[in-house]
Amino acid sequence: MTAVHRVLYVASEAYPLIKTGGLADVAGSLPEVLRQQGLDVRLLVPAYADLLHGLDTPSEAVAELSLEGDTVRILQCFLPGTSLRTWLLEHPSFSARAGNPYHDDSGAPWPDNAERFMLLSRAAAAISTSDTALAWRPDILHCNDWHSGPAIALAHLAPLRPRTVFTVHNLAHMGIFDRQTFDRLGLPSLLWQEHGLEYYGQCSFIKAGLVFADEITTVSPSYAREICESPGGMGLEGLLSQRRDHLTGILNGIDSQTWDPASDPHIPTPYDAGTLGGKALNKAALQQQLGLPSRQDCPLLGFVGRLVEQKGLELILPVLEDLLDTPAQLVILGRGDLRYEETLQALASRRPDALSVILDYDETLAHRIEAAADIFLMPSLFEPCGLNQLYSLRYGTVPVVRAVGGLADTVTDASGSALEEGVATGVVFAQPQPDDFLRAVGRAVALWQQPAVWQAVQRAAMAQDFSWQRSAERYLELYRSAID
Repeated sequence: MTAVHRVLYVASEAYPLIKTGGLADVAGSLPEVLRQQGLDVRLLVPAYADLLHGLDTPSEAVAELSLEGDTVRILQCFLPGTSLRTWLLEHPSFSARAGNPYHDDSGAPWPDNAERFMLLSRAAAAISTSDTALAWRPDILHCNDWHSGPAIALAHLAPLRPRTVFTVHNLAHMGIFDRQTFDRLGLPSLLWQEHGLEYYGQCSFIKAGLVFADEITTVSPSYAREICESPGGMGLEGLLSQRRDHLTGILNGIDSQTWDPASDPHIPTPYDAGTLGGKALNKAALQQQLGLPSRQDCPLLGFVGRLVEQKGLELILPVLEDLLDTPAQLVILGRGDLRYEETLQALASRRPDALSVILDYDETLAHRIEAAADIFLMPSLFEPCGLNQLYSLRYGTVPVVRAVGGLADTVTDASGSALEEGVATGVVFAQPQPDDFLRAVGRAVALWQQPAVWQAVQRAAMAQDFSWQRSAERYLELYRSAID
């Protein structure tokens, strides 16, 4: 089988440089694990202003590229905490703008997002297909989500090109722009067709990756099946079904060093499967930190994520007061739709004894919630992979999830037989109905009230292996297959 030597990994965010969601966790972990397996991997991300401001060590300019009238610089650094060579794409549209990478403070997308991320795609394609001052060209161009989808199409049109892999982290975000934007970007006219970027009369950046990539991956096997059918395919199920032979679901991993309750620097009391009493100490510390009554006689529930419909807010909100009356306490961390934020804040003001809502992205607090909570809530309407349920399993925080996507692939329901066999790791429910969700939480609370059974579920959860090493081996096999 042909050897793979060089990989250009392109993403719009990567932890710890910049993070808004799970893509950053993947881009901050998978390339480094691939590098550790002997590949020459380069990570390419935009040089956002906040990213540059947060760098501990200065970056150096290593190349300048001329891209259809725009001049960009490539800065080089190492991803913090790793030996991964990282290239930062410097241009005023990225580097002179503070704040969220994708939208302004009101949540409206930046009006020049098409131009900004087309720059990222043009840079990735140029590095992959032509001679640049970097004097480096990959065997594999691996792009992620809509922000770099056009790079796959542009590379496909070049005389000399690498093999290409495109990963869909969430098909709901397609990078949709109008026809005028397509024309303004100066893309080849042949890309405006059904077997190109055209999507129901508009331009879709993600479709560029889906049409032209040699291999497509999604972040879980179940999600790979779901997007080949309606409604999961979001109107692209026909295309994805046609490409099914080149579509692979590879489950995401987690950074098992960053997310390790035995050595986590963010939590007050480290613990492991043999010292589960440490969770009670973390629970008491978080209750004190957030101003909740110090109670060990009721379960503490946790929710960390975007406050959007996808994450199951329409299942949680109708039964939230019933849930708190179980009795239980709930901590919610995240930002999202204003209507959800306002509803949760209003309820928290009425129920300060049982509900704490923190409207923020806070990495330290996310770790503390995982360590302190007894039960983690993740009733997603759809979930390509999900990472928080994996963190929860690692921390012995029993997840309540809906049987979709990566949640179905990673959590084993605490049915009678699974409990007897010692393989139960959480509570799974099927229908996206508030009452079904409430019953699932009730099942989890009933288990929590049986300490011996509960600890067996916790230990089974903590014994799961979702490290990136296993996922990286699958990607390496895919790279080799693409080249062959």
